[in-house]
Amino acid sequence: MTIPEPRLASGSQEHTDGQVAVLETPLEATLQPWVTIVWDDPVNLMDYVTHVFCEYFGYSLAKAEQLMLRVHNEGKAIVSSGTQEAMERDVLAMQDYTLWATMEQM
Repeated sequence: MTIPEPRLASGSQEHTDGQVAVLETPLEATLQPWVTIVWDDPVNLMDYVTHVFCEYFGYSLAKAEQLMLRVHNEGKAIVSSGTQEAMERDVLAMQDYTLWATMEQM
């Protein structure tokens, strides 16, 4: 019985270093992304939340307003996704802006 070769996740590239194959992106990171969630709170104004999304994430005003309205109307919104380390950085940044934020693995 032969064992099938593992498939690379989309976006992953394989490089060989002598006899060892090295992935630029770990397979686990592409299979189970993490997300940053911003939660509605009674403190921050909608304009401020929109400003934070534009300033930190570089979102357009339209996208930032869409996410802010999702936070306001639905109580939360996923504002970014990526590796665990990147989402830890985003959560800390949102908290530095006084927004309520958490992260989850999807």
